[in-house]
Amino acid sequence: MSITQLPSTEVGERHPGFECGNICRPEELSRNVDVSGLVDRQTGLVDRVIFTDRTLYEQELARVFATSWLFLGHVEQLQKAGDFFTTYMGEDPVIVTKDKSGSIRAYLNSCRHRGARVLRADYGKARNFTCTYHGWSWDLAGKLISVPNEEGYANANFDRDDWGLVEVAQLDVAFGLIFATWNPDAPPLDEQLGDMKYYMEAFLGRDPEGTTIVGGITKWVLKGNWKLAAEQFGTDWYHVNMSHASALMVLSPTGKGPKESIANTPGRQYSDERGNGTGFPTHPKSRFDAQPVHEYYDYDELRERLGTARVEGPMTTGHATVFPNFSYLPVNGSIRVWHPKGVDEMEIWSWTVLDKSMPEDVREAQRLYNLRTFGPSGIFEQDDGENWSEVQSISHGWRTNTVPLNYQMGLGSERHDGVYPGETSELYSDAAGRRFYGRWAELMNTPAWHETRNVHE
Repeated sequence: MSITQLPSTEVGERHPGFECGNICRPEELSRNVDVSGLVDRQTGLVDRVIFTDRTLYEQELARVFATSWLFLGHVEQLQKAGDFFTTYMGEDPVIVTKDKSGSIRAYLNSCRHRGARVLRADYGKARNFTCTYHGWSWDLAGKLISVPNEEGYANANFDRDDWGLVEVAQLDVAFGLIFATWNPDAPPLDEQLGDMKYYMEAFLGRDPEGTTIVGGITKWVLKGNWKLAAEQFGTDWYHVNMSHASALMVLSPTGKGPKESIANTPGRQYSDERGNGTGFPTHPKSRFDAQPVHEYYDYDELRERLGTARVEGPMTTGHATVFPNFSYLPVNGSIRVWHPKGVDEMEIWSWTVLDKSMPEDVREAQRLYNLRTFGPSGIFEQDDGENWSEVQSISHGWRTNTVPLNYQMGLGSERHDGVYPGETSELYSDAAGRRFYGRWAELMNTPAWHETRNVHE
């Protein structure tokens, strides 16, 4: 497998429609890479260059992150008009706020004058957004409302209406989670999630009142490509017995670890063509590890409302990824996003999500359990981060980078089992991983919406 560089125009042509008087980068200049030979879903082989090549990474930003629905945050982060928080869509900084009508809006966090961040705080409340560089100011609806020394633009055909904040093309909410996309042609979020909604509801729909968040957002930087983390959360139960052996011994009442905990555990793994995936054990012993949380639930009521299959599987256990970079763990209420920061680094943002009806003591038990197991100091998170960083640290080696990776476990075992929606395989399988990279390759080889239209319109 190898990278094939597609033909491009010569540097030196004039930029169409832009009379700059100098040599400019031509609009037709293309560095797009055909990735057909890098991901083979049929044989289960993946070229590890997809984790190390800078050109591929830049193409990801343009064709994967700029076209997909991306997770922004939880609705509970915005209580009243003027509340805001800042986040990222790919590497683009974004402001998420609630306007005066109560609608959630999201804008590119970049001043239209000189490009500085309009907001530099992680969160807060504002009546309008003012850039601290030159003082341009926008209201909550993204409209430019103030320009210092505006008379200086008298001869420039300047109209404030032309310089509003750049807003996302679509924004929607599912199960209290805010998603948005730059892509005006993207299918609705509901379609992107598809059958994945069934599995998400098992976690985020346990309480008819919905969910809330506690403890703020934990953020940390880790060496490793973002795809390593997103893929593992969607597909990989194979690593648990080996990578988390010591952690499982700590949590086991008898200290016997993996053999007692999950080895040979029956389960299912769901995957779909949109790159979403989740895996979970399926047995009556699937319960919350934090005892107050376990005792809080009325499992008979949950079986009646969610169905036995969900209560004995994805409601309490497993992990999942909504393509491309949103993941969650029901057992401890952890949701997270893997922000790409170049080929070799990711920034992880993690929330603790709890049922709204939980009393304070149960909330605190779940919050503490989440901190102990996942997050930068969590006993499981430490194992995962070490694995991802280890894989990345050697992947730039010449010989190492020529050896394909094996995603063949469970190949050909996918089926519709009649119990769980969509296509599933055994728990120990790479099925969702193959689908994840298959979707990645599909988007990487498809011209994005902004490549076929004027993005300035």
